[in-house]
Amino acid sequence: MASSFLCLLFISLSTADGFMTYRLSRCDFNSTELKDIRFTDSYYYNMIEIIRFDSNVGTFVGFTDFGVKTAEAWNNIPARLATMRAQKGTYCKPNIDVRYHNLMSKSAPPTVKLHSTTPLSSHHPAMLVCSVYDFFPSKIKVSWHRDGQEVTSDVTSTEEMEDGDWYYQTHCYLEYTPRSGEKISCVVEHASLEKPLITNWGKYLSACIYTPVHTCLSVHLSDPHLCDSDPSSSSFMPKTERDKLAVGASGLLLCLILSLAGFIYYRQRARGRILVPTN
Repeated sequence: MASSFLCLLFISLSTADGFMTYRLSRCDFNSTELKDIRFTDSYYYNMIEIIRFDSNVGTFVGFTDFGVKTAEAWNNIPARLATMRAQKGTYCKPNIDVRYHNLMSKSAPPTVKLHSTTPLSSHHPAMLVCSVYDFFPSKIKVSWHRDGQEVTSDVTSTEEMEDGDWYYQTHCYLEYTPRSGEKISCVVEHASLEKPLITNWGKYLSACIYTPVHTCLSVHLSDPHLCDSDPSSSSFMPKTERDKLAVGASGLLLCLILSLAGFIYYRQRARGRILVPTN
């Protein structure tokens, strides 16, 4: 999983005859250790980067003709290079030590939603999506379980994606063939949770009606898509699935009406019979 990188930005500006120059200093880090800190110091002229010092490189690098000449001159000044190479410890680390605890010790629990979608391949007729939103930090584990056992095949996931407001989201997909009565769960593990967050998917429903002539009419409501956390919420059920459920319910009602009509017809015929005695 991608590491959480933060950066501190320090910008200085100056102008000359309408052209803007500025210097951008960055401290990128994912811990307070020096080995996990990267210092970069860039010089811009008229919105174009001309020179950069990168602590991972250890020298100045030019990006324009003027920048190349200037970088070559600065690299020949040992005192200047020594000062820049020390910036990770003298410039970045003191600021990071102050801010790291306030930033990296915070956490926000995820929100989980399940829904179905069109399978990506023809190997299975159904696909579920476990969408996890609004969590921090970015490190997270999302897995699928069927009847209590973790699923390791036909599972794909996205990387943790930044929302731009310190929160992250990710999505985990499961292609599967539904089985009657099975229990499918999305399991989320995160630093903000004391125990794994388990969200269950609805079960496969079926109904069987017996008519007076002993004909079994089966109506299968395939995956009603009701999440155990909120069975009454339609947000967990896509429109296409709600339509399927409505069609199934309509078929079930029609079967009940036909069954009742058949029963009434059978009773009326039975009452209209006349017994003729025989010798």
